[in-house]
Amino acid sequence: MGCLGMAGPFPLAMWANKAPHQPLTSAASDNQWSHSLFALVPSWTRKILFKRESDLNHQLLEDVSNMSVSSEFGITLQKCGVVDVEHDPQTAYITLVINNTNTLLSTNITDLILLDNITGLRIQKTSGNTTTDGVQIYRKRFLQGGEHFVINYSALLDAKEMWDGRILTLPAKLTFSSSSQNKTHLVSLTASFTITEEKKTKIMYSHAITASGFFIAFFISLVLTCAVFLIIYRTQIFKWSFCSKNQEIQHELSQNHKLEHSQFNSGDLFSEDIIMNDQIIDILSFEEPGNMLRALEDLEVASLTRADADLEAQRTQICKEVIGMMLKNMVLSHNLFPHVEKKISSIFKKRFLAMEKEIQEEYERKMVALTAECNLETKKKMEAQCQKARAANEEAEELMKKINEKPAVEYRNLLDRLHRLDQDHLKRFLLVKQEEYFAKAYRQLAVTQRKELHTIFFAQITNATLKGELKLEAAKTLVEGYSKIQGDIEELMDFLQASRKYHLNRRFSYREYLISKIQLRHSHVSALINAAATQISSLLNKMERAGHLPESHLGMLLDRAETEINFVKQKFDHDLKQEKQKLRQKLITKRRREMLQKKEHQKEQLSFGDPFKTTNDITHYLRHWKDLLSGHTIEFEELVEKLDNEASEELKELLFSLTEKAIEEFKRVQCGVFVQELVKLNVPKLFLLEAVEEHKKEMAVKHEQLEREEHDKSMAAEELLQFTRQKLNQELETGISEQKKLRSWERSVFMQLLSLPLSLSEEELLRMRQELHCCFSQVDSSLAWPKIRARTLLQTFEMEQRDTEMLKVDQNLAMTSKQQHSKMGKTGSRNRNKLDILKKSLQAKILIYEDLVKDENLNKIKNELQLEKEHHLRDLENKLGEYIASLAFQKTVKKSKMLELYTAIINVQAMLFEQLSTSKTLSKLECIQILEAHNPEIEELDRKLEYEMLHKDSAQQHLISRQRWILDGLGLSSEAVETNAERHVTVLLRQAMNKCRQFINLYQQSLRDEQWNCVVLENLLENIEMDAFLAIYSQELRLAGYLAKLTRVPMGMLHRVLNWLLPSSSQSEVLSVLDSINKYSDGVVDSDSNADESGSCRKRKNQELWQAREKKVRQDLINRSLEKIPSLKNRKDR
Repeated sequence: MGCLGMAGPFPLAMWANKAPHQPLTSAASDNQWSHSLFALVPSWTRKILFKRESDLNHQLLEDVSNMSVSSEFGITLQKCGVVDVEHDPQTAYITLVINNTNTLLSTNITDLILLDNITGLRIQKTSGNTTTDGVQIYRKRFLQGGEHFVINYSALLDAKEMWDGRILTLPAKLTFSSSSQNKTHLVSLTASFTITEEKKTKIMYSHAITASGFFIAFFISLVLTCAVFLIIYRTQIFKWSFCSKNQEIQHELSQNHKLEHSQFNSGDLFSEDIIMNDQIIDILSFEEPGNMLRALEDLEVASLTRADADLEAQRTQICKEVIGMMLKNMVLSHNLFPHVEKKISSIFKKRFLAMEKEIQEEYERKMVALTAECNLETKKKMEAQCQKARAANEEAEELMKKINEKPAVEYRNLLDRLHRLDQDHLKRFLLVKQEEYFAKAYRQLAVTQRKELHTIFFAQITNATLKGELKLEAAKTLVEGYSKIQGDIEELMDFLQASRKYHLNRRFSYREYLISKIQLRHSHVSALINAAATQISSLLNKMERAGHLPESHLGMLLDRAETEINFVKQKFDHDLKQEKQKLRQKLITKRRREMLQKKEHQKEQLSFGDPFKTTNDITHYLRHWKDLLSGHTIEFEELVEKLDNEASEELKELLFSLTEKAIEEFKRVQCGVFVQELVKLNVPKLFLLEAVEEHKKEMAVKHEQLEREEHDKSMAAEELLQFTRQKLNQELETGISEQKKLRSWERSVFMQLLSLPLSLSEEELLRMRQELHCCFSQVDSSLAWPKIRARTLLQTFEMEQRDTEMLKVDQNLAMTSKQQHSKMGKTGSRNRNKLDILKKSLQAKILIYEDLVKDENLNKIKNELQLEKEHHLRDLENKLGEYIASLAFQKTVKKSKMLELYTAIINVQAMLFEQLSTSKTLSKLECIQILEAHNPEIEELDRKLEYEMLHKDSAQQHLISRQRWILDGLGLSSEAVETNAERHVTVLLRQAMNKCRQFINLYQQSLRDEQWNCVVLENLLENIEMDAFLAIYSQELRLAGYLAKLTRVPMGMLHRVLNWLLPSSSQSEVLSVLDSINKYSDGVVDSDSNADESGSCRKRKNQELWQAREKKVRQDLINRSLEKIPSLKNRKDR
């Protein structure tokens, strides 16, 4: 009997391994093209490009008997086959042979049971034996010595099963009884059989096909070229008509201005969110029960990140649409011309598109950089860990060479386990750390986008105002409205974020509940199957203890029982996996269908409820989206919970149905195989029946006990779920309340800033509002960040705790090793004791990994997150304070600079007057006359300044009284009270409460306007003062120039004096002052060179006087500076 293999276009190499542990060889093709790019070409293109040559390879086994499975009773089991690949589908012809031909060892062989694995095959022709899922069962009652039993059948290869891994393993298992000399033996044989794909392709170049392809391609290209030219020609004919039509359409659209449609109405049907929701099916179906919660936590973080992206997109779109609505409302209220509104809207749209493009590019750059950085960090950490593990392994190898005992193997196993734990925890730490890096980068980009939105708005309003396209009052109205609406948007986003967080937490708490139920079911099923399996060996042991079964038969029966039990368990696991795969596809299909239907319905609601068609009121617009989006979230979460529950129930039914089949299979094996075998071995039938009945009762009791335990634990899980949901409701209310307090804190900070003694221009006030919005748009926290940060902190705290505990273990190890080394004398004994100490150390370290206390860490994480939040808010407040302080500092520096210039000019005047008096150029009376002539000009400037200040004060008082008049008109009039006097008190109270909120809002707005106007008015007054001061400074410059003309002061000397008097001014500023003095002196100021060239006595005398004057000024300035130093002043007083 030989085993044949057949090869063709896609041949299958088949062989039968007849030895129990014969190694398998590779079936991969050695053809150089089998793994090349040609293997990726689709089948229809391969048929055109290549001719294939089919080879029929007959592979005959050299020695069949040597490759068969034989037993000591002369029984040989063989499984061979060939595959016909010339037809589609491919057909396998299988032959099973059982030989009992060795007459020297032949005995009576009875109760032959052949289990043939046919997974991946569709049986076509068989001998009619019983077939179950994945296994064919053949039975033969008797096989005499010298006979053989042959089974032939054909089967189609199932492509779905076959090509999952390119290998089919189809073993055949034979069990039989052999009786001789009043002894019965149970024997089991297994023949392995593998089908592996082998691809052999011969490429033969065909000139005929190539030529045909060339001509066909040339003809098709010619036709396409002609068609393109024809289309271009026809397009040119109708070009002008189309252009004119398009211009009419564009004109009509420009006349009927509509805002850009919301992002909520367009594009993607949330496919990414739906696909992410499919992952829960994989977790419930295929994840190990112990890893389900961790996988669920990872899915929760991904869902929170996805929700953050959705909320950020909604925020951006709402802000853009609100700006458009504000401009539209300005047109409707006749505060803005339509053409200006269209121009500004167009600029906004372009800037927003450019911003989104820049943010996307920055996002891609950050992701690439972070990915590279994280990969490098992971590589370094993992290499360091591997080096540490290698060093420990080398040390262990050296120790194991000296000790050749079982404890050395145990030590090595413990060491490997510790290294695996260390590596797993390191991978987990790196994973959450990378998660934190990416979350932080995403948050930074989100904040950048929010800031950029505010910057674009304020920059465009400022530009339009400067260009005269927007009046100052209209700009103020826009900014006021923008600030108010931004507050409303922040409150809306706070609510939407809190609502999304609540529903996601509710979703995942329910999934945790489902996982706990699934874990209970798995433990229930495992206990039932183990109990049913144990009953078989228990029955055999009971028969042996009762003396009805010889000990020699017990071992063989127990081996056979173990084989049957393993077979049933493997079949149960295989069937469960296959059925779960089918159920998964069914559940996901149903899930996606219902979710898409729900999203389609919600999209229709968004389209029908387009607020632009119904209102221009922005408050109504925000309320509309709040109701709609929160309603959609509730509906979608209810659907997700229903689908999750249905999936859990269907998995439960599948698990229990397969468990019942497995238990029934165990019962069949027990009653149909072993009970019959025991009867043959003369075990009393009545005793067997009693034992079987007792086992049935035990199984019933076990089943009831497990159901009772599952019910109790399920009730506890439901109570925990209800408690968690109540807690989530409280957290929702608390979160909204805390966020409202933060928004109230924002407003109070703004009011406090406006109440400061500030003087800001309109432009500076706009920049301050912009900075305010940029800061306060960061008050919220993303949904995913607290969870991701908590995971990182937990891993960090656990690592620190582990390192501390590990250090203690290492210190104890070093101390113990030192003590043992001083006590032990013999080398062998010392090595064994060292190994015992190392084993205990490894066990202690493993326990550290497995028994970490998390409650303390959780409290530390909560406190750390709270501190980080407080620091973040404090940083925002400090940043805003720094900005305001910088504005005030700039103004102070400007005033200080101006005062320094004025003081310097006064000092120059004093020096020049003193020089005039000393040099007898002018008498004291003439100097006084010059000063008196200068005073009327200064007095005139003072009168103008006083008039301007008085005018501004009266305007401010008028504005304040007008605002108070508006507030007074808001209350309930006495007439209204008299009219409603006969009405019920509650009606009046309700009216009062309704007006109360309106009154508070209007009062706060009026207060903000008043403070805004005060700040602006203060700036105007300061500007008036500064203008007057500049005028006085100009007059003083004129006087200094006149005095310089009279004194003919040298230019170099005056330059040096100004440098001393203006220490904080730059050289350009000093030269500017010098030029102004020279300008007012009519250019008659002497230079140093002229002074040097003068040879007259008078000139020499003047030069000496100026030098003396310069020294005196310099000494006066030095003395004045020394007086300002406290230590020197005290020393001088002593």
